[in-house]
Amino acid sequence: MKLQTTLTAALLALGVLVSVTPVQAKDWKSVTIATEGAYEPWNLTLPGGKLGGFEVDMMEDLCKRMNISCKLVVQNWDGMIAGLKAGKFDVMMDSIVITDERKKEITFSVPYASTSASFVAASGKLLPEAKGLLKLSADAKTVRTAVEPLRAALKGKTIGIASGTVYTAFMDEHFKDIATIREYNASADTMLDLKAGRIDAAFDDVTLINSILEKPEYKGLAFMGSKIGGPVFGDGEALGFRQADTDLKAKFDVAIKAALADGTIKKLSLKWFKTDLTGAL
Repeated sequence: MKLQTTLTAALLALGVLVSVTPVQAKDWKSVTIATEGAYEPWNLTLPGGKLGGFEVDMMEDLCKRMNISCKLVVQNWDGMIAGLKAGKFDVMMDSIVITDERKKEITFSVPYASTSASFVAASGKLLPEAKGLLKLSADAKTVRTAVEPLRAALKGKTIGIASGTVYTAFMDEHFKDIATIREYNASADTMLDLKAGRIDAAFDDVTLINSILEKPEYKGLAFMGSKIGGPVFGDGEALGFRQADTDLKAKFDVAIKAALADGTIKKLSLKWFKTDLTGAL
């Protein structure tokens, strides 16, 4: 304020007419939220074109808590960050995992879920079966040692992965030297090629794979190897915002914390995933 007053006085002394108006925070009465609409069961497109899924139900609850009018729009994942930064929408909602790399581009809400990933392939002996969760740190050397049995089993194979996810970087770092990594625009395309036998295995979020395996047309596919989770994939799923929109992020943070505290998000997780994805937060 002192600097502003001094500058104003100097300009007036020079005969320059000035109008000093304080910067006002944006009044967020309505927001536009982008989602893929094709990442089951986080978000999906229902018959008739209506959006549904865990995140869609959660967003409906959050917007009521904030008394904000929310509009959902469909956006492919590979153009979502660019669209957010260009002002096409205000919030990203697509099972987005918080990572240091993404923090350079956008800012995140507090996380509302934490999940794991797995290989999926035709039922058989492609990968050694293992129960439970392989929880990995972010240390590359530790991860390489832990996944060595999987690397041996997948040597020379073709593995499908959705482009631009946290799992893409994991596959590139730990499997690209021993297998062919084929990237797809969407997870649904990956699973179609897996079912058709054009790739040997796929790697994706366990919640999405669970949803896929429930469909009769994907009979014959199954989880392979241990489920993999932990800090290796980031700090949990969250909403994405432009870095300048700290006030909007703050509104959503309050609403998410309240929905976690009263069990609403846990209830929705059990509804859509048959498991509580809030327990690891």
